[in-house]
Amino acid sequence: MPPSDTRFQELLKPRLNEEEIDSLPRLTDELARTLIDRIDGARLFGHAYALLGNLTYGDYSPHDVLDFAHRHGLAGVCIHVLDGEERSLGRMSDDGLRQFADRARSLGLSIHLEISTTARPDVEEAVRIAGLLGVQNIRVYSRFEGVLSDVLARIEEDLRWLAELADEHRLHFSFEQHEELRSTEIAGLLRRISHPRLHAMFDFGNMINACERPMDALSTLAPHILQAHLKGVHVLPEGDGYGHRGVLQGSPDDDLPGARMLFELLMLGKDEPQVIALALEQENLYYAPAFRHADEGDDPFIPYRDFSTTGIPAGWTREDLLAAEPGWADDQVKYVKGLLASLRDIAVSHLEANKTLEGAR
Repeated sequence: MPPSDTRFQELLKPRLNEEEIDSLPRLTDELARTLIDRIDGARLFGHAYALLGNLTYGDYSPHDVLDFAHRHGLAGVCIHVLDGEERSLGRMSDDGLRQFADRARSLGLSIHLEISTTARPDVEEAVRIAGLLGVQNIRVYSRFEGVLSDVLARIEEDLRWLAELADEHRLHFSFEQHEELRSTEIAGLLRRISHPRLHAMFDFGNMINACERPMDALSTLAPHILQAHLKGVHVLPEGDGYGHRGVLQGSPDDDLPGARMLFELLMLGKDEPQVIALALEQENLYYAPAFRHADEGDDPFIPYRDFSTTGIPAGWTREDLLAAEPGWADDQVKYVKGLLASLRDIAVSHLEANKTLEGAR
Protein backbone atom coordinates (compact mmCIF):
# COMPACT_ATOMS: atom_id res chain seq x y z
CA MET A 1 0.00 0.00 0.00
CA PRO A 2 1.45 3.45 -0.94
CA PRO A 3 2.56 5.58 2.04
CA SER A 4 -0.15 8.19 1.41
CA ASP A 5 -2.83 5.49 1.35
CA THR A 6 -1.52 4.09 4.64
CA ARG A 7 -1.59 7.56 6.23
CA PHE A 8 -5.11 8.09 4.90
CA GLN A 9 -6.45 4.89 6.40
CA GLU A 10 -4.62 5.38 9.70
CA LEU A 11 -6.20 8.81 10.04
CA LEU A 12 -9.71 7.53 9.39
CA LYS A 13 -9.78 4.27 11.35
CA PRO A 14 -9.76 5.30 15.06
CA ARG A 15 -12.96 4.25 16.90
CA LEU A 16 -14.16 2.07 13.99
CA ASN A 17 -14.97 -1.62 14.41
CA GLU A 18 -13.24 -4.29 12.30
CA GLU A 19 -15.95 -4.38 9.65
CA GLU A 20 -15.83 -0.60 9.29
CA ILE A 21 -12.05 -0.64 9.04
CA ASP A 22 -12.23 -3.30 6.32
CA SER A 23 -14.58 -1.05 4.32
CA LEU A 24 -12.29 2.01 4.39
CA PRO A 25 -11.85 3.45 0.88
CA ARG A 26 -8.50 3.38 -0.93
CA LEU A 27 -7.03 6.77 -1.82
CA THR A 28 -7.17 6.95 -5.61
CA ASP A 29 -6.17 9.97 -7.69
CA GLU A 30 -9.84 10.76 -8.33
CA LEU A 31 -10.72 10.54 -4.65
CA ALA A 32 -7.72 12.70 -3.72
CA ARG A 33 -8.75 15.44 -6.16
CA THR A 34 -12.35 15.40 -4.96
CA LEU A 35 -11.24 15.45 -1.32
CA ILE A 36 -9.00 18.49 -1.87
CA ASP A 37 -11.85 20.30 -3.63
CA ARG A 38 -14.34 19.45 -0.87
CA ILE A 39 -11.97 20.51 1.92
CA ASP A 40 -11.18 23.79 0.18
CA GLY A 41 -14.91 24.51 0.00
CA ALA A 42 -15.88 23.14 3.42
CA ARG A 43 -18.29 25.46 5.24
CA LEU A 44 -17.47 25.37 8.95
CA PHE A 45 -20.01 27.15 11.15
CA GLY A 46 -19.74 28.34 14.70
CA HIS A 47 -22.48 26.90 16.92
CA ALA A 48 -23.97 28.82 19.82
CA TYR A 49 -24.12 25.67 21.97
CA ALA A 50 -20.33 25.74 22.20
CA LEU A 51 -20.78 28.99 24.16
CA LEU A 52 -24.08 28.10 25.85
CA GLY A 53 -22.83 28.54 29.41
CA ASN A 54 -21.86 32.12 28.71
CA LEU A 55 -25.08 32.71 26.80
CA THR A 56 -27.18 31.28 29.65
CA TYR A 57 -25.32 32.19 32.84
CA GLY A 58 -23.09 35.02 31.61
CA ASP A 59 -23.58 38.10 29.50
CA TYR A 60 -22.92 36.72 25.99
CA SER A 61 -25.43 37.51 23.25
CA PRO A 62 -25.78 36.19 19.67
CA HIS A 63 -23.39 38.99 18.68
CA ASP A 64 -20.63 37.17 20.59
CA VAL A 65 -21.31 34.08 18.48
CA LEU A 66 -20.79 36.22 15.38
CA ASP A 67 -17.53 37.53 16.86
CA PHE A 68 -16.36 33.97 17.57
CA ALA A 69 -17.09 32.80 14.03
CA HIS A 70 -15.47 35.85 12.44
CA ARG A 71 -12.37 35.54 14.62
CA HIS A 72 -11.87 31.95 13.47
CA GLY A 73 -12.60 32.60 9.80
CA LEU A 74 -15.75 30.47 9.73
CA ALA A 75 -18.48 30.60 7.10
CA GLY A 76 -21.44 31.20 9.38
CA VAL A 77 -23.23 30.56 12.65
CA CYS A 78 -25.97 28.23 13.88
CA ILE A 79 -28.01 29.90 16.63
CA HIS A 80 -31.05 28.71 18.54
CA VAL A 81 -33.72 31.39 18.79
CA LEU A 82 -33.58 31.08 22.61
CA ASP A 83 -29.78 31.23 23.04
CA GLY A 84 -28.85 34.25 25.15
CA GLU A 85 -31.96 34.36 27.33
CA GLU A 86 -33.28 37.95 27.37
CA ARG A 87 -30.58 38.84 24.80
CA SER A 88 -31.64 36.04 22.41
CA LEU A 89 -32.87 36.43 18.85
CA GLY A 90 -36.31 35.45 20.08
CA ARG A 91 -36.37 38.47 22.43
CA MET A 92 -34.89 41.00 20.00
CA SER A 93 -36.99 43.74 18.45
CA ASP A 94 -37.52 43.67 14.71
CA ASP A 95 -34.98 46.48 14.35
CA GLY A 96 -32.53 44.56 16.53
CA LEU A 97 -32.91 41.49 14.30
CA ARG A 98 -32.32 43.54 11.16
CA GLN A 99 -29.20 45.07 12.72
CA PHE A 100 -27.97 41.60 13.67
CA ALA A 101 -28.46 40.40 10.09
CA ASP A 102 -26.67 43.48 8.74
CA ARG A 103 -23.72 42.84 11.04
CA ALA A 104 -23.53 39.19 10.01
CA ARG A 105 -23.50 40.20 6.35
CA SER A 106 -20.78 42.79 7.00
CA LEU A 107 -18.67 40.02 8.56
CA GLY A 108 -19.35 37.66 5.65
CA LEU A 109 -21.26 35.21 7.85
CA SER A 110 -24.34 33.15 7.02
CA ILE A 111 -26.97 32.57 9.72
CA HIS A 112 -28.82 29.29 10.24
CA LEU A 113 -31.58 29.20 12.85
CA GLU A 114 -32.41 26.36 15.22
CA ILE A 115 -35.49 25.54 17.28
CA SER A 116 -36.21 22.49 19.45
CA THR A 117 -39.75 21.69 18.40
CA THR A 118 -42.14 21.22 15.50
CA ALA A 119 -45.01 22.90 17.39
CA ARG A 120 -46.79 25.30 15.02
CA PRO A 121 -46.67 28.52 17.08
CA ASP A 122 -42.92 28.09 17.67
CA VAL A 123 -42.22 27.23 14.05
CA GLU A 124 -44.28 30.19 12.83
CA GLU A 125 -42.34 32.54 15.10
CA ALA A 126 -39.05 31.09 13.86
CA VAL A 127 -40.20 31.62 10.28
CA ARG A 128 -41.06 35.25 11.11
CA ILE A 129 -37.59 35.77 12.62
CA ALA A 130 -36.01 34.05 9.61
CA GLY A 131 -37.77 36.50 7.31
CA LEU A 132 -36.38 39.49 9.21
CA LEU A 133 -32.87 37.99 9.21
CA GLY A 134 -32.94 36.80 5.61
CA VAL A 135 -32.37 33.22 6.80
CA GLN A 136 -33.19 30.24 4.58
CA ASN A 137 -32.29 27.29 6.85
CA ILE A 138 -34.01 26.22 10.08
CA ARG A 139 -33.20 23.17 12.23
CA VAL A 140 -36.10 21.45 13.99
CA TYR A 141 -36.68 18.32 16.05
CA SER A 142 -39.71 16.83 17.75
CA ARG A 143 -40.29 16.19 21.47
CA PHE A 144 -43.41 14.03 21.50
CA GLU A 145 -44.27 11.43 24.12
CA GLY A 146 -46.09 8.18 23.34
CA VAL A 147 -45.65 4.86 21.62
CA LEU A 148 -43.31 5.06 18.66
CA SER A 149 -45.96 4.50 15.98
CA ASP A 150 -48.06 7.39 17.30
CA VAL A 151 -45.01 9.64 17.64
CA LEU A 152 -43.95 8.95 14.06
CA ALA A 153 -47.48 9.64 12.79
CA ARG A 154 -47.52 13.02 14.56
CA ILE A 155 -44.06 13.89 13.21
CA GLU A 156 -45.10 12.98 9.67
CA GLU A 157 -48.09 15.30 9.97
CA ASP A 158 -45.82 18.10 11.16
CA LEU A 159 -43.25 17.47 8.42
CA ARG A 160 -45.93 17.65 5.73
CA TRP A 161 -46.98 21.02 7.14
CA LEU A 162 -43.33 22.13 7.24
CA ALA A 163 -43.01 21.23 3.57
CA GLU A 164 -45.90 23.56 2.73
CA LEU A 165 -44.39 26.31 4.88
CA ALA A 166 -40.99 25.81 3.23
CA ASP A 167 -42.48 26.28 -0.22
CA GLU A 168 -44.43 29.35 0.87
CA HIS A 169 -41.42 31.10 2.44
CA ARG A 170 -38.60 29.60 0.31
CA LEU A 171 -37.05 27.91 3.34
CA HIS A 172 -35.26 24.65 4.05
CA PHE A 173 -36.00 22.67 7.21
CA SER A 174 -33.46 20.17 8.59
CA PHE A 175 -34.92 17.59 10.97
CA GLU A 176 -32.36 16.41 13.53
CA GLN A 177 -32.02 12.89 14.89
CA HIS A 178 -32.14 13.92 18.51
CA GLU A 179 -31.44 10.95 20.81
CA GLU A 180 -34.92 9.39 20.90
CA LEU A 181 -35.50 8.58 17.20
CA ARG A 182 -33.41 6.23 15.10
CA SER A 183 -31.96 7.25 11.78
CA THR A 184 -33.92 4.52 10.02
CA GLU A 185 -37.15 6.07 11.32
CA ILE A 186 -36.23 9.60 10.23
CA ALA A 187 -34.99 8.44 6.83
CA GLY A 188 -38.26 6.55 6.35
CA LEU A 189 -40.28 9.70 7.06
CA LEU A 190 -38.18 11.84 4.71
CA ARG A 191 -38.39 9.23 1.94
CA ARG A 192 -42.13 8.94 2.32
CA ILE A 193 -42.70 12.72 2.18
CA SER A 194 -39.97 13.20 -0.45
CA HIS A 195 -39.91 16.99 -0.49
CA PRO A 196 -36.89 18.93 -1.82
CA ARG A 197 -36.99 21.45 1.07
CA LEU A 198 -37.04 18.84 3.87
CA HIS A 199 -33.68 17.42 4.95
CA ALA A 200 -31.84 15.77 7.83
CA MET A 201 -29.52 17.39 10.36
CA PHE A 202 -26.91 14.77 11.26
CA ASP A 203 -25.52 15.00 14.79
CA PHE A 204 -22.24 13.21 15.56
CA GLY A 205 -23.41 11.71 18.86
CA ASN A 206 -27.20 11.66 19.18
CA MET A 207 -27.60 8.21 17.62
CA ILE A 208 -25.83 6.71 20.66
CA ASN A 209 -28.90 7.31 22.84
CA ALA A 210 -31.11 5.65 20.22
CA CYS A 211 -28.96 2.48 20.37
CA GLU A 212 -27.32 3.02 16.96
CA ARG A 213 -23.71 2.96 15.83
CA PRO A 214 -22.43 6.26 14.40
CA MET A 215 -21.42 4.95 10.98
CA ASP A 216 -24.68 3.02 10.57
CA ALA A 217 -26.66 6.16 11.37
CA LEU A 218 -24.64 8.27 8.95
CA SER A 219 -25.01 5.73 6.16
CA THR A 220 -28.77 5.54 6.68
CA LEU A 221 -29.30 9.31 6.71
CA ALA A 222 -26.69 10.10 4.03
CA PRO A 223 -29.10 10.81 1.14
CA HIS A 224 -30.94 13.40 3.25
CA ILE A 225 -28.17 15.23 5.17
CA LEU A 226 -27.95 18.97 4.53
CA GLN A 227 -26.28 20.07 7.79
CA ALA A 228 -24.24 18.42 10.54
CA HIS A 229 -23.34 19.01 14.18
CA LEU A 230 -19.73 18.06 15.01
CA LYS A 231 -18.85 17.22 18.62
CA GLY A 232 -17.12 14.73 20.91
CA VAL A 233 -18.99 12.11 22.94
CA HIS A 234 -18.09 9.59 25.62
CA VAL A 235 -20.43 6.58 25.47
CA LEU A 236 -22.04 5.49 28.76
CA PRO A 237 -23.52 1.96 28.91
CA GLU A 238 -26.87 2.14 30.73
CA GLY A 239 -28.57 -1.24 31.06
CA ASP A 240 -29.39 -2.45 27.56
CA GLY A 241 -28.96 1.03 26.11
CA TYR A 242 -26.44 3.86 26.04
CA GLY A 243 -26.30 7.40 27.33
CA HIS A 244 -23.57 9.86 26.48
CA ARG A 245 -21.49 12.60 28.03
CA GLY A 246 -20.20 15.49 25.96
CA VAL A 247 -16.40 15.66 25.84
CA LEU A 248 -13.83 17.65 23.89
CA GLN A 249 -13.86 16.52 20.27
CA GLY A 250 -10.78 14.50 19.41
CA SER A 251 -9.75 14.01 23.06
CA PRO A 252 -8.86 10.55 24.46
CA ASP A 253 -12.37 10.40 25.98
CA ASP A 254 -14.06 10.91 22.60
CA ASP A 255 -15.52 7.55 21.53
CA LEU A 256 -16.78 8.67 18.12
CA PRO A 257 -15.14 7.88 14.76
CA GLY A 258 -15.05 11.60 14.09
CA ALA A 259 -12.44 11.58 11.32
CA ARG A 260 -14.32 8.97 9.29
CA MET A 261 -17.65 10.74 9.80
CA LEU A 262 -16.20 14.08 8.72
CA PHE A 263 -14.69 12.46 5.61
CA GLU A 264 -17.99 10.83 4.67
CA LEU A 265 -19.89 14.10 5.14
CA LEU A 266 -17.40 15.94 2.93
CA MET A 267 -17.82 13.37 0.18
CA LEU A 268 -21.64 13.48 0.07
CA GLY A 269 -22.96 14.87 -3.21
CA LYS A 270 -22.02 13.70 -6.68
CA ASP A 271 -21.12 16.91 -8.51
CA GLU A 272 -21.45 19.48 -5.72
CA PRO A 273 -21.07 19.22 -1.93
CA GLN A 274 -24.33 18.08 -0.37
CA VAL A 275 -23.62 19.30 3.17
CA ILE A 276 -23.84 23.09 3.40
CA ALA A 277 -22.91 23.56 7.08
CA LEU A 278 -20.52 21.67 9.37
CA ALA A 279 -21.41 23.23 12.72
CA LEU A 280 -18.85 23.07 15.55
CA GLU A 281 -21.11 22.16 18.46
CA GLN A 282 -18.67 21.47 21.29
CA GLU A 283 -20.84 20.15 24.18
CA ASN A 284 -18.32 19.46 26.91
CA LEU A 285 -20.02 18.24 30.15
CA TYR A 286 -23.46 17.76 28.51
CA TYR A 287 -25.29 14.57 29.54
CA ALA A 288 -28.11 12.67 27.84
CA PRO A 289 -29.56 9.34 29.03
CA ALA A 290 -30.42 6.25 27.02
CA PHE A 291 -33.74 6.74 25.21
CA ARG A 292 -33.90 3.51 23.19
CA HIS A 293 -33.00 -0.02 24.24
CA ALA A 294 -31.88 -3.26 22.68
CA ASP A 295 -34.92 -5.27 23.90
CA GLU A 296 -37.57 -2.56 23.63
CA GLY A 297 -39.85 -4.32 21.13
CA ASP A 298 -41.38 -3.08 17.89
CA ASP A 299 -43.43 -0.18 19.25
CA PRO A 300 -41.67 1.14 22.36
CA PHE A 301 -42.84 4.00 24.52
CA ILE A 302 -40.93 7.23 23.82
CA PRO A 303 -40.69 9.42 26.93
CA TYR A 304 -41.08 13.19 26.81
CA ARG A 305 -37.82 15.10 26.65
CA ASP A 306 -37.21 18.73 27.50
CA PHE A 307 -34.89 21.11 25.66
CA SER A 308 -31.22 20.13 25.66
CA THR A 309 -29.11 22.16 28.04
CA THR A 310 -25.94 21.92 30.07
CA GLY A 311 -26.20 23.10 33.65
CA ILE A 312 -23.35 23.91 35.99
CA PRO A 313 -21.93 20.44 36.80
CA ALA A 314 -21.13 19.27 40.31
CA GLY A 315 -17.71 20.47 41.34
CA TRP A 316 -17.81 23.48 39.02
CA THR A 317 -18.53 27.08 39.90
CA ARG A 318 -20.34 29.38 37.53
CA GLU A 319 -17.22 31.50 37.18
CA ASP A 320 -15.00 28.49 36.38
CA LEU A 321 -17.42 27.24 33.72
CA LEU A 322 -17.73 30.64 32.04
CA ALA A 323 -13.95 31.06 32.00
CA ALA A 324 -13.23 27.59 30.57
CA GLU A 325 -15.91 27.38 27.91
CA PRO A 326 -14.51 29.79 25.27
CA GLY A 327 -11.23 27.87 25.32
CA TRP A 328 -13.06 24.61 24.66
CA ALA A 329 -14.78 26.22 21.67
CA ASP A 330 -11.43 27.53 20.38
CA ASP A 331 -9.90 24.06 20.78
CA GLN A 332 -12.63 22.44 18.67
CA VAL A 333 -12.01 24.86 15.80
CA LYS A 334 -8.30 24.11 16.00
CA TYR A 335 -8.91 20.35 16.09
CA VAL A 336 -11.33 20.25 13.15
CA LYS A 337 -9.23 22.59 11.01
CA GLY A 338 -6.18 20.47 11.84
CA LEU A 339 -8.02 17.30 10.82
CA LEU A 340 -9.04 18.87 7.52
CA ALA A 341 -5.49 20.08 6.94
CA SER A 342 -4.13 16.58 7.57
CA LEU A 343 -6.59 15.02 5.13
CA ARG A 344 -5.72 17.61 2.51
CA ASP A 345 -1.99 17.13 3.01
CA ILE A 346 -2.35 13.38 2.52
CA ALA A 347 -4.36 13.90 -0.68
CA VAL A 348 -1.82 16.38 -2.06
CA SER A 349 1.08 14.06 -1.19
CA HIS A 350 -0.69 11.19 -2.95
CA LEU A 351 -1.11 13.18 -6.16
CA GLU A 352 2.44 14.53 -6.08
CA ALA A 353 3.89 11.06 -5.51
CA ASN A 354 1.94 9.62 -8.42
CA LYS A 355 2.95 12.55 -10.65
CA THR A 356 6.62 11.96 -9.79
CA LEU A 357 6.21 8.25 -10.46
CA GLU A 358 4.64 8.92 -13.85
CA GLY A 359 7.46 11.32 -14.74
CA ALA A 360 10.08 8.70 -13.93
CA ARG A 361 8.60 6.13 -16.29
